[in-house]
Amino acid sequence: MSIFYSKGNTFIFNAVELSFNKRLQSICEAKSNSLCIGLDIDPDKFPSGVDTSLSGMESFGKDVIDATIDFCPVYKPNFAFFERFGSMGFAILERLVAHINGKAIVIADAKRGDIGNTSRQYATAILDGMGCDAITISPYMGREVIQTFIENPEKGVFVLAVTSNPSASEIQEHGSESNPLFKKVIQLAMELNTNDNIGLVVGATKTELMEDVMELSMGMPWLIPGVGTQGGDLETALKISNKNGLGIINVSRGILYAGDGSLNDVVQSAKNYTEKIRSIVWNPISC
Repeated sequence: MSIFYSKGNTFIFNAVELSFNKRLQSICEAKSNSLCIGLDIDPDKFPSGVDTSLSGMESFGKDVIDATIDFCPVYKPNFAFFERFGSMGFAILERLVAHINGKAIVIADAKRGDIGNTSRQYATAILDGMGCDAITISPYMGREVIQTFIENPEKGVFVLAVTSNPSASEIQEHGSESNPLFKKVIQLAMELNTNDNIGLVVGATKTELMEDVMELSMGMPWLIPGVGTQGGDLETALKISNKNGLGIINVSRGILYAGDGSLNDVVQSAKNYTEKIRSIVWNPISC
């Protein structure tokens, strides 16, 4: 049974019984791309004259999705940018996920992480209720945080391991040089990955740690923020992450607010990143 079928120029995701990591690999292969567009939609950054209301925010999100979904395999809505508007903002988030409608993978950038019973409610709400395919989680409270999100093999998690923010090293690299905390996180993720539905968040600004992460993670997919506005190295991140796995390059502000902020400039930026990714990882294909 095929994993995708084509409707026009759009790949539609079929609900087949595959692990999340295999689903992710399959859609990236189908679109010859491993770009993730981060939906950090901030009306305060819209160019002058553009509708900054909640309706305008939703229209912008849908326009970006419609204009890029033929070649973009993954979207990552950042929950904070919707939750700031209360229930109306959360409703927009739900409608954007529904708008993607299985034509790409949706990673909920929610960074949840709590005791098992609470995490179970988060998993039910975000993965089952809203229909997101995966979620970012913080592992600080231990294995039960991860376990409650990975019971369904078709749904995935990306565990915060080595993040791109400057102060992350205060905790993530704490410990001896040979055994910092982030290595323990990766070891735990590997131990729990029996359903093939765990990945890691590995910041593109931490290229000096990527070889260690690659050796420990044994083919788990990486979600790689920090390229673009934060200055991470795209080529290095892709070459290391794809040695024995799959690196998903997340770009948010570098796409959503590219150029003059017009939809044309947004789409062109997404195509430019796609061309770079394809030239490094996939067979060169023009958008």
